[in-house]
Amino acid sequence: MKHVVHLMIIGAFVLSFSAVGYAQMQATPPAAPATPAAPATPQAKKAPMSAKSKECSEKATAQGLHGKARKEFREKCKKGET
Repeated sequence: MKHVVHLMIIGAFVLSFSAVGYAQMQATPPAAPATPAAPATPQAKKAPMSAKSKECSEKATAQGLHGKARKEFREKCKKGET
């Protein structure tokens, strides 16, 4: 009788390890996307510049503005403040 109980305990122990391994397996591999996405370039994300924006950029370049001063000038220029 002890021998049967001992075998049942060992069987349950072995079965528990196989169940853990089975639970971790994937049933099916994840599906690949139908069409690969084209790599995004920085130019593709930006909207085209308006005529006013281009004009303001040219004015800022002519004045030799860079960085924060250029940004502030362009914002004012686009609003018509300069």
